[in-house]
Amino acid sequence: MKFSTPLLEGRLVRRYKRLFADIELIDGTLVTAHCANTGSMAGLKQAGARVWISRADNPKRKLQYDWRIVGISQDTKMALVGVHTAWPNKIVEDALRGGHIPELANYESLRREVRYGENSRIDFLLENQGEPPCYVEVKSITFSRQIGLAEFPDSPSVRAAKHVCELTNMVNDGARAVMLYVVQRDDCDRFCVARDIDPKYHEALNLAKTAGVESLCYAYKINPDEITLTHPIQIIDN
Repeated sequence: MKFSTPLLEGRLVRRYKRLFADIELIDGTLVTAHCANTGSMAGLKQAGARVWISRADNPKRKLQYDWRIVGISQDTKMALVGVHTAWPNKIVEDALRGGHIPELANYESLRREVRYGENSRIDFLLENQGEPPCYVEVKSITFSRQIGLAEFPDSPSVRAAKHVCELTNMVNDGARAVMLYVVQRDDCDRFCVARDIDPKYHEALNLAKTAGVESLCYAYKINPDEITLTHPIQIIDN
């Protein structure tokens, strides 16, 4: 996915109230950008970090900018991390329609945000006539505490655990269900669940695996011009 307009580079001043980020552009202009990431963003919000933002198309929007990418120092190099949580779903949809995720290829129908379970919506429902449906839940990964290792979640998440339980129920009802983790950073080649941060999610996922819920993890190629889903990443059990 190429960006429709060039991203603007700046420096992060502060991120606050989850949804707001004050950013100083290269020319010295101070702007407030929308932060479309309600998670803790652990390790990604250090003052002075290089960031890239986009300008909104709608002049009536309260905030005219969106925070898209942050650069962080990792092992003497700068890693780029996508902070916009809507990106993975868009990229996954493009990849699914293009047949670029082999494990989820050859489905005739793709639907988004389909209601299921107990007042939930599945990110993608894949269907073939005469076959069990496939429920795909996408999770955005930006967290890393060890070089090369991506982790999820970065804070306890009751909602994430609920999604796993919903997938388990779908498998028990005869459907196929897949947790698809998308790593929004270019410096990781492994993934694991952060058991110490959210043991309830870890427990729910283990029960889901036993029931037959599948887990996949894919990497991003990310730069200020475009983002692309690239290759699978090894999932490490812990």
